[in-house]
Amino acid sequence: MNLGKRMAAEFFGTFWLVLGGCGSAVLAAGFPGLGIGFAGVALAFGLTLLTMCYAIGHISGCHINPAVTCGLAAGGRFPLKDVIPYIVAQVIGGLLAGAVLYTIAHGKAGFDPTLSGFAANGYGAHSPGGYAMGAAAACEIVMTAFFLFIIMGATHKSAPVGFAGIAIGLALTLIHLISIPVTNTSVNPARSTAVAFFQGTWAVQQLWFFWVMPIIGGIIGGIIYRYLWSDRPALPDIKGDRA
Repeated sequence: MNLGKRMAAEFFGTFWLVLGGCGSAVLAAGFPGLGIGFAGVALAFGLTLLTMCYAIGHISGCHINPAVTCGLAAGGRFPLKDVIPYIVAQVIGGLLAGAVLYTIAHGKAGFDPTLSGFAANGYGAHSPGGYAMGAAAACEIVMTAFFLFIIMGATHKSAPVGFAGIAIGLALTLIHLISIPVTNTSVNPARSTAVAFFQGTWAVQQLWFFWVMPIIGGIIGGIIYRYLWSDRPALPDIKGDRA
C-alpha cells in the first residue's frame, strides 16, 4: 500500500481512537446516574483500538500512536523513513477529533474544557489520583513498553492468525484500568495532543511529558522484543549434513 493511503488510514484511525476514547471520558464518564466511570473509559479505548485493528490493520498496520510507530521502528518492524509521515497523520487526525469532541461538548450549557480537564493527561496536581511526576513517568514508560511488547508478540508471524486485534485492544483496556488514576493514561502522544490544546492551560504546559515518556517506553519495548524474542537463523540440520 502506498504511503499516502497508509497515512490516510492512520489519520482516520487516530481520529476514531480520540473520538471514542476521549469522547467517552468527556461526555459519558461522569454523566449523572448513567456515568460509565473509569472502567467504561478503559473499555472504550480498548474497543476503539480493537475495531481499528481490523478496519485498517491490513492497510497501515494500525499504529495510530507515535509511540507505537517509534517502538516498531526500534524493533525492526517499521522503516525509519516512514516514521515522521505516520506521526504527522496521527497528530492531525487526533486534533481534528479533538475539535469535533469540543464542538459536541459545547452543546451542553455551562461546559468548560479548562475546568473539566477535557480528558487531558497530567501529573502532580493534575493527576486524577495526585501522583507525582516520578510515579507518572514510571507508569507511562512501563505501560507503553509492555504495550509494544504485546503488539510485537501478537503480530508475530508465529502468533495465531486473526487474533492480534483482540489481544492489542484488551491490552490497551488493561493499561487504562491500571493507569487512569495516575496520569489519566496517555501511552499515546497523539491522544494527549488532541485534547491538550482544547483544555488550553496546564495540559499544554505538561504536554512535553506525554510525548517524551511514551516514546521512551515504546522504544524500550520494541528493543526488548527485538533482541530477546525476534527470529534467529535456524540451526544447521546436523543429521542431514552428515547424510
